[in-house]
Amino acid sequence: MTAETDSHPSPEPFAAQEPARRSGSIVLVLLVAAGIVAIAVVLMTIGRAQAQPYILGVLALLAMVGLFNLFAFAAGIIRFTDRSTDDPVMGRIADHAHDGLAVTDSRGHVVYSNAAYLALTGAATAQEVRPIERVFIGNPDVSEAVFRLLKAAREGKRKQEEVRIAGTDGAHGRWLRMRVRPLGASKREAKYSVWSIADITRDRERQEDVFKELQHAIEYLDHAPCGFFSVSPSGEVVYVNATLAGWLDHDLAEIGSGGLKLTDIVSGDGASLLTSIVAVPGEVKTEVLDIDLRMRSGKTMPVRLYHKLAFGADGVPGASRTLVISRARDEHSDPERAAEVRFMRFFDHTPMAIATVDRAGAVVRANARFAKLAQSLSADGAANKSIFRSVNARDRSLLIAAINQAAEGQGDIAPVEAMLDGAKERWAQYFVTAVEEDERETEAAIVYMLETTERRTLENQINQSQKMDMVGQLAGGIAHDFNNVLSAIMMANDFLLNAHKPTDPSFQDIMQIKQNATRAATLVRQLLAFSRRQTLRPQVLDLGDALSDLTMLLRRLIGEKVKLDLVHGRDLWPVKVDVSQFEQVIVNLAVNARDAMADGGKLTVKTSNVTMDEAALLSYKGMPAADYVRIDVADTGTGIPAEIVDKIFEPFFSTKEVGKGTGLGLSTVYGIVKQTGGFVYVDSKAGEGTTFRIFLPRHRPELEAAPEPQVTNGAAKEVAEPPKPQADLTGQGTILLVEDEDGLRSLNARGLRSRGYSVIEAANGIEAMEALEEKNGAVDLVVSDVVMPEMDGPTLLKEMRLRNPNLKIIFVSGYAEEAFDKSLPENEQFAFLAKPFALSALVAKVKETMTAS
Repeated sequence: MTAETDSHPSPEPFAAQEPARRSGSIVLVLLVAAGIVAIAVVLMTIGRAQAQPYILGVLALLAMVGLFNLFAFAAGIIRFTDRSTDDPVMGRIADHAHDGLAVTDSRGHVVYSNAAYLALTGAATAQEVRPIERVFIGNPDVSEAVFRLLKAAREGKRKQEEVRIAGTDGAHGRWLRMRVRPLGASKREAKYSVWSIADITRDRERQEDVFKELQHAIEYLDHAPCGFFSVSPSGEVVYVNATLAGWLDHDLAEIGSGGLKLTDIVSGDGASLLTSIVAVPGEVKTEVLDIDLRMRSGKTMPVRLYHKLAFGADGVPGASRTLVISRARDEHSDPERAAEVRFMRFFDHTPMAIATVDRAGAVVRANARFAKLAQSLSADGAANKSIFRSVNARDRSLLIAAINQAAEGQGDIAPVEAMLDGAKERWAQYFVTAVEEDERETEAAIVYMLETTERRTLENQINQSQKMDMVGQLAGGIAHDFNNVLSAIMMANDFLLNAHKPTDPSFQDIMQIKQNATRAATLVRQLLAFSRRQTLRPQVLDLGDALSDLTMLLRRLIGEKVKLDLVHGRDLWPVKVDVSQFEQVIVNLAVNARDAMADGGKLTVKTSNVTMDEAALLSYKGMPAADYVRIDVADTGTGIPAEIVDKIFEPFFSTKEVGKGTGLGLSTVYGIVKQTGGFVYVDSKAGEGTTFRIFLPRHRPELEAAPEPQVTNGAAKEVAEPPKPQADLTGQGTILLVEDEDGLRSLNARGLRSRGYSVIEAANGIEAMEALEEKNGAVDLVVSDVVMPEMDGPTLLKEMRLRNPNLKIIFVSGYAEEAFDKSLPENEQFAFLAKPFALSALVAKVKETMTAS
C-alpha cells in the first residue's frame, strides 16, 4: 500500500495481510478480446482440416489459463473487489488523519494503523506498532481507562476516555483522548475494533485557563462590597455571592441545590415585585426596587435592588441578575434616607394593596401586596398593566367613574365594592383619592384596594345561619300548632271509627281521613326535624351494621339502573343516634340521588373514622376539631348548580316538578344531623355528581354516667321499641287534663271518660292549680300540655310537686322532650307523649303511667 508523504518525514502507514492494490484497465480487456477474434478469423481462412490442431491448441491454452485463475482465486492469490474499495481519496483520508487510527482483530493484533497513530504511540516503523494496551502497559494513570476501553471493545460497544500521561525527565505531561468502536454492524466487521487516539493537551490547557479566569471572576464577585443573586423562572435561588450570603447568614452550600427559594430571602410580599414584571418578548428590563430582605434569624434588612431580567422571543423570562445594595447604614447615618427607608417599609408591608394609576387605568407604581394580588388574578400579568383588568367586567364601570372623579380633582369619592376578575368569585373594596394637580399628567389617582372575599363569605354564612334558625323557629311554631289541630282530627277520627263498623258506607271515608291525617303528621315531624325540636331516642350503634341492614331497602328504592356500592371503613367507632332517624337520613339522600340519575349511575355510601387532627385540617366551616365517624353519600348524577347549593337545606325548597316532592327531604336530613350533634356538608359540581358528607361525633362510653333507672333525669324514657298496648285499656282514677286548646281538651276528656276515668278539665296552669286545691290534691294523674299561656307545663309541675311530691304527670307536646327537659330540676319524674297521637296511644300511656310503681 502506498501513501503520499508531507514535506517532513513521518512514519509510513501500516497495513498487515493486505494485498497490493491493482489498477484495472479496459484497454487490456479489449486487446485480449481482439486477439481471440483475430485468431478465430485466421483459423477460419486456412481450412477446417488444417485449423483443427490449432483450435485444439488454443482451447487447451485457454483452459489452462482458466484453471490456473480458478486455483489462484481459491487460494486467495486473486480476489475480486469493488472499485470503491480501491478509491485513493478514501485511503488518504484515513492515512493522513490528524487523530491516530488503528484497527485490531479479535485477537488484539493491529491490522491497520495510520501515521498519526505511529507518532502518538512512539513507533518508528510499522514493525514496532503495538495495540493500545501494550503501549501504556505499566502506566497506573492510564491502566484503568484502558481496561474499560478493552472491555467495551470485546462487548462491541463505543467508549471514550480522557487520560493524562505524565512527562518524563521533567517534561510536561500531555492529555490524550482515546476512543474505541466496532468496525461495522455485520458479523464479520464486528470482529474488528477501530481505535482512535488524539492529543488534546492544548484544549485542556485552554479549558484550565478559562476555568482559572472564571474562578478569579467569581472570587472578585463573591467579595464585592455589594450583594448579588440570581433566581430561576421557577423562583429558586441559583446563585448568591459570599457578601450577600454573609449579610443573610445563609450557607453557600445550600444555595443552588434547590434548598432556597426567593420567598425565603425576601420579606413579606416583596417577592411578588420581582416576579410580576410584565413580559415583553425579546427585551431586557431593569427595575429598581426598595424592599426588605429576610435573614436566617428572621430579622430584616433594607436593600435597594437593581433587578435585570431578559425575556426570550416567546416572552418566557430567563434567570434574573440582581445587584443588592444594603441600606442598613442609611438608617443611622442619613436622616433623609432613613425616612425614605421607613416609608418604603410602610408602603410595601401594609396589608392593603396600593397603586398609582393614570387616567386610562395603567399602573404607574404599586406596592408588593398589589403585585401579589395581580399575580393571583391573571397568569399573564394583565392586572399589573391596568387596574381595570383586576375588576370583573360587570363592575368595571364603577371603578372607571371613581378614577375619572379623582382625575378631575374631586375629593370624598365613595368606596367601590367590586367583584375581582378571575376564575373564582372574589371581592374587593377600592378607595380612590386624587393626587396633587401638578402630578396628574403621569398619575391621576391613588387606589387603595382591600380584598373582602373572606369578610363577605363570613357575612353570607352568618346570614344563612340566621335565616336557617329563623326558618327553623317558624317551622317549629307552625308544626306545634299543626300538631294540636292534627291531634284533634285524629282523636275525633278515632271516635268515628269506634262508632262505625267496617261495613258502613262511610267507613272508607273515615279511614281516608285517618290516612291523610297520618301523612300530615309525617310532614309535621319533618318540619320538627328541621327545626331540631323532634323527640329523638338515641342509642349506641355501629354504623356499618346499620347500613348493612339498610342494603335491601336501598336497592329497592334506587332501582336496577343505579348501582349501589357500600364501602365500610375498618374498626368504625360507635356513635349514639336515633336508629330510625338515621335510617331516614340515608333513605332521603338515596332517593335524592336516584332522582338525579334518571339514566342510571352509581350510588356510593362510604364510612370512615376521622381523628381530631384530621378534622382540624378539613376546611369545613363551623365544625370543631374532634373525633368523628364520617358517612359519604356520593352519586354520579346531574349535580347541583352553584347558585342554589346554599338553599338546598331550606324547607319547601325543591328543584323537582310540582307534585313530585315536598321540599322537606334535605331539610329533614339537616335537622336530624344537627339535633344529633353532627354536621352535614355538600360538595357538588353541575354535571359531575354530588357528595353529601355527614360527620357524627364519636361516642365514648367511658365519658357517660353510670346507667340510671328508666324514670330518671326528669323523664320516663321510652325504650326503643314501645310496649304493645294491653288488650284492656280501661281503668279507674281521677285525671286532671290541662290543655289550652278547647276542642282538643274536650276530645281528650271524652276519650278518657269512655275508658272509665274521671276527668277534671283545665285550660291553663292556673286553673289546674285551682282544681287541685279544690280536690285537696286528690288527683291520681295529671295530663298536661307543655306550651300554655300564663303558666307553662314545667312551672305547673314544680308547683304541683311542692304540694304532692308523688304526683304522677304526663306531658304532651308537639316539641321534643329535650326542649323543656333542661328547664326542670334534676331527677324530676314525668312521662311524655308526643303530639299528634291517637286515642289508643293516649289511653295506653295513661294506663301505663298509673300502673307504674
